[in-house]
Amino acid sequence: MDLRMVLWAVVLGAVGVGLGAFGAHALRRRVPDERLAIFETGVRYQMYHALALFGVASVAARLPGSIVPAVTAWCFVVGTLLFSGSLYLLAVTGRRSFGAVTPLGGLAFVVGWTLLLVALVRALSVIAP
Repeated sequence: MDLRMVLWAVVLGAVGVGLGAFGAHALRRRVPDERLAIFETGVRYQMYHALALFGVASVAARLPGSIVPAVTAWCFVVGTLLFSGSLYLLAVTGRRSFGAVTPLGGLAFVVGWTLLLVALVRALSVIAP
């Protein structure tokens, strides 16, 4: 397993849990329900991609020499920072302009998942009889 990917997974997961607790306890009394739901979406996608990084690390071990898992991991990290980060800022500040960044994070997620799919399909076509 690529330990850097595992490290990112652990950091994003730990921060995600902390932010989830922050949202549930501190923000619940300070922001409207609509903005709290936006914050929770950011936490959910952060946690999805923290967990996905463990899978990407596992794939990296099975595709030696391929740069795709590393690129996928960076897409997930950058996607989390842009997607979830912009949602956190939007929820906390109420400034809708932060929402303009969110689709860029979503695009990074889609690119990462697509790259991983292509790499796995190629690997399976080489391995399959």
